[in-house]
Amino acid sequence: MDDADLTAPRIPAALRGRARVILELAGQACTLHLDGEYAQACRQLVARLARKRPSPLTRGDTRIWAAGAIYAVGQVNFDRSQRPHMTADELAARLGVVKTTMTNKAALINKTLNLGVFEPDLTHSAILHQHPLAWLVEADGLIIDARMLPAELQDEARRRGLTPDLDSHRAA
Repeated sequence: MDDADLTAPRIPAALRGRARVILELAGQACTLHLDGEYAQACRQLVARLARKRPSPLTRGDTRIWAAGAIYAVGQVNFDRSQRPHMTADELAARLGVVKTTMTNKAALINKTLNLGVFEPDLTHSAILHQHPLAWLVEADGLIIDARMLPAELQDEARRRGLTPDLDSHRAA
C-alpha cells in the first residue's frame, strides 16, 4: 500500500503509517476470507476514524483495530444469508485476536462514528441494491423511489450523490 492509497480517503499525514498497518492487516483478511468490497469499506471506515479529533487510532494494537474495523463493517452489512459471511468467532480466530476485545473495539468504532444500519460507503453492493432507503429521493415535495424515475433523472440523481452508484461501488 503506497501513500496514494492513503491520500485518496484523506487520511491525515500524521496517521498514515499507523493506518497503513491497520489497512494492510484488514485488507489481507478481507481478501482471503471476504472480498474486495469489504476491504474498500474498511478503508473508508479507517479513514473516517483517522480524521476524528483526537483520533482513537493513535493507541492500541493494530491487529485489534483491523479486526474491529472488519467486524464493524460486518455489522453494517449483517445478513447471515449474505455471501461472503463470517462469524465473530471465525473472524477473531483468523486475525488472532480475542473475540471480546474485537467486539469491544467494534462497539467503540460504532459509537465514535455513530454508525447505523445504513452507511452507504460501508454497505456491500448486494445489500445496498436491496436497501429501500438508498433509493428514496424527494421530487416536488414527494418522496419517491429513484429507480422508478426515467433513466436520465436516475443518472442525474446518481451524479449528484443522491442515490448509490453501484458500478463504482463494486469497482472500488
